[in-house]
Amino acid sequence: MSKTKNPKELIDRYLQAVRFWLPKSRNQDELIAELGEDLRSQVEEKEAEVSRPIEEPEISEILKRCGAPMLVASRLAPKRQLIGPTLFPIYLSVLKMVLLWILVPVFLFIVGPVNLTSAKGDWGVAIAHTLSAMWSGLFIAAAVITLIFAILERTQAFVEINCKWDPSTLPPLEEEELKTSSVHLICDLVFGFFGLIWLLLVPTYPFLIFGPAEGFLKLGPMWHAFYAPVVVIAVLNVLRSAIALARPQWDWFPKLGQLVGTVLTLVVLHFILKAAGISNPTNWHPFVMLADNLKDSTHYIKVVAIVNVAVLLSMVGAWIGLSIAAPIQTWEFMKYLRNRPSGLRQIASLHVL
Repeated sequence: MSKTKNPKELIDRYLQAVRFWLPKSRNQDELIAELGEDLRSQVEEKEAEVSRPIEEPEISEILKRCGAPMLVASRLAPKRQLIGPTLFPIYLSVLKMVLLWILVPVFLFIVGPVNLTSAKGDWGVAIAHTLSAMWSGLFIAAAVITLIFAILERTQAFVEINCKWDPSTLPPLEEEELKTSSVHLICDLVFGFFGLIWLLLVPTYPFLIFGPAEGFLKLGPMWHAFYAPVVVIAVLNVLRSAIALARPQWDWFPKLGQLVGTVLTLVVLHFILKAAGISNPTNWHPFVMLADNLKDSTHYIKVVAIVNVAVLLSMVGAWIGLSIAAPIQTWEFMKYLRNRPSGLRQIASLHVL
């Protein structure tokens, strides 16, 4: 990363990073001001010692002694929570991902139809069993995640970040915009990688997507045409997180990568919904079908129809959400390029390289 024209700007970038990790409170500005005053006094003492203005490497040494921004924020913030302000944003992201994006869809679209089949079409019993199991699953998952993060908070197992932290990787100064942290990028990369592995294993092990319903459900033939594009999007998402983590100086890349991923997903969803709409109307089972040995079962046909409608509604909801997100992300990216002309030069330099 190139050196700044004003070495002392590194302190402002450091304070900005600490502010990112501090919880919003009335004394946030006071804490940042006190920290900035302390750092600048250390710089003045060093300059008086060497009788010259100090350079960026010397300021970096001062900041390294102070500690990584995330850990400094942890020390400055009040210790009133089970999970402190350092890990709380990551804890909240993991909690939402596991509970809302994984467990709830699994119970609604897989466990629910299975319970309906076991209850022989009794909707009341099936809904009661599904809600009971979902509540227990959500509670246990939330408790386990909370326990893990509480242990990390108490043991400070994340302290290794301080050893590998380099002040030169601090993001450039932003007026009010908060940059994606490296910790969040690591979480995105890990979850994206395991999601890709899961996706690659699904054709060989259908249990990973159907669970106990594997005995009477199978994927519809339309997925043979869309499996490769879905895998490509998953690979691109993993690469996007990896590149953003490896090149933090490319501050334009996360915004552009998110926009490209949204557009590609929107295009694939459009063609999936179009293909589902032209399926045989007399036997509309585009997403999932009955296993070959159960094709004559009237009861199971009703269950498959319910699953297909549920998947269709979820995809339509995702398509609508992405249709709203794409223009917003495009506007934010164009606004960013207008406010940061250097972003254009960075993008252009890639073509030269």
